[in-house]
Amino acid sequence: MKKIVITVCVVTVLLLIIKRKDMTLRQSVLKIMYPLVMKFSNNGNMGKILTNTESVNPLQSFYELHAIQNNGDEINFAAFRGKKVLIVNTASDCGYTDQYEELQKLNELQKDKLVIIGFPANDFKDQEKGNDEDIATFCKVNYGVTFLLTIKSSVIKGTQQNPVFQWLTGKNKNGWNNQQPAWNFSKYLIDENGILINYFGTSVSPLSDEVIAAIKK
Repeated sequence: MKKIVITVCVVTVLLLIIKRKDMTLRQSVLKIMYPLVMKFSNNGNMGKILTNTESVNPLQSFYELHAIQNNGDEINFAAFRGKKVLIVNTASDCGYTDQYEELQKLNELQKDKLVIIGFPANDFKDQEKGNDEDIATFCKVNYGVTFLLTIKSSVIKGTQQNPVFQWLTGKNKNGWNNQQPAWNFSKYLIDENGILINYFGTSVSPLSDEVIAAIKK
């Protein structure tokens, strides 16, 4: 019994040490665990990569879409002509949340040719409970996010699905892909002409060779 008490005390102290003052204890632990989560989940749906090998054109123009930034401003997708666009569904309390850091680095490395848009969503295990202000603060304070973030919405198929994700996950709109996000931090890459060219599963890092190659192509 004494050993159990000591073990619990040691674990508690360690958790308090690793807890960042600007994160919850859960978020701090998840940040520490991120490399292991990535290492052991890169298979199945989590590591899936889909490619528009035949360059199928969309049936509805990508540039007709709009979204609302989390400061209330409208995002008009027509402004992205000539650039690649990476769209990611995000969450603050997920084992993959540390991908915010990788997305921000990617944003800095590829800012001349790539636009990144994060779509916060609470669709998976209530891992994005915060409001838009909470999410914006969390991303800025912990990860220095400067890429676009939208207001929180639903990204999985259903009556409440965000129209942008209706396009991304509907073959009748994008021309070929029906794959909805398998989990938080699924990624969709659109080329300079508004064609959906790739889906990258959650455990495919934004800085992976596959993602970088698709952006540079």
